[in-house]
Amino acid sequence: MVFVHGFTQTGRSWLPVAEQFAADHEVVLVDAAGHGYSSDIRANLQQGADLLAATTGEADYVGYSMGGRLCLHLALAHPHLVRSLTLLGATAGIEDPIERAQRRAADEVLACNAQADGVEKFLVKWLALPLFATLPVQARALEDRLQNTAAGLASSLRLAGTGSQQPLWDHLAEITAPVLVLAGEFDDKFTNIAHRLV
Repeated sequence: MVFVHGFTQTGRSWLPVAEQFAADHEVVLVDAAGHGYSSDIRANLQQGADLLAATTGEADYVGYSMGGRLCLHLALAHPHLVRSLTLLGATAGIEDPIERAQRRAADEVLACNAQADGVEKFLVKWLALPLFATLPVQARALEDRLQNTAAGLASSLRLAGTGSQQPLWDHLAEITAPVLVLAGEFDDKFTNIAHRLV
């Protein structure tokens, strides 16, 4: 089982979940491009999917948010490697070109903030967003997130942010592996997206 984390996290973010599968599965926790030990790697979502394919091979893939978007790209580009796909809080992209451009501009502002503020200050602001309001303090894993670099996070936003993702909605039916789509109980936006993904 390969676990792919969300933006600002690292592979270790999945450890509490992955440990539950380690008794009867080989578990792989990856650091996506621009994060953790892969902070110096620059890759867009398609390149990131290709890196996953080359690194982890055939597996059951589990992705959260950015990691889910990477896994979607993997399932479409390398379907023979995806035995199953679990997506949590993921999207197939922003279809409207104007909304996508606005998101790309917002991601650019965040990237500039990460570089100007440094990782710690950026993460404090990031984790203060309403999206994370119900996240328990221990689940914030700030110490682990501090393994990231400002340059890596900025690169991830610019290359693999939702604003730079080409929409995949018209290609979802090409995925032949079993897919489980999940969203957080209080996350109305991604619950709606999850229903549409299904």
